[in-house]
Amino acid sequence: MEQRSIRTTYASDDQQYLTFNLADEYYGVDILKVQEIKGYTTVTRIPNTPDFLKGVLNLRGTIVPIVDLRMKFGMGVTEPTSFTVVVVVNVRNRVMGFLVDAVSDVLDMNAKDIQAPPDMGTSVDVTFIAGIGSAQDRLVTLLDIDRVLTEEEVTVVGKIQDVEEKAEVHA
Repeated sequence: MEQRSIRTTYASDDQQYLTFNLADEYYGVDILKVQEIKGYTTVTRIPNTPDFLKGVLNLRGTIVPIVDLRMKFGMGVTEPTSFTVVVVVNVRNRVMGFLVDAVSDVLDMNAKDIQAPPDMGTSVDVTFIAGIGSAQDRLVTLLDIDRVLTEEEVTVVGKIQDVEEKAEVHA
């Protein structure tokens, strides 16, 4: 019988990342930013919103804007499959959902396994990349989830969320 030990402590340089797939590439976010993972359900579209904003959904009384991460990264529209999920995260004190192709797993990464994002010059914005991690023979782009959306985009999404929550209260 195989015995597996459960790790109960972490070195200060260890961090856990929830990894997911987008267009056959691996991405990761700090697991402490993740509130939950929800299977994809139809969202309510909001007119005159940015293309990357798929819509909103009511998550136990909270209106959650859903960002199509493929659209945000210029990878086309996410076509929902049975693996498509919404990763609900806390971005700058706002609850948001990021639509991803599939969740992969939770990786323990040590700081020595993470390298700075490559210098792409001034023409490519990589400020939302916290680093590139190496785990299990693959590279994982680690996202700084607070920087995936610009300040202006967070403001727009926040206003939509506020309007929808007020409408929900008056309904």
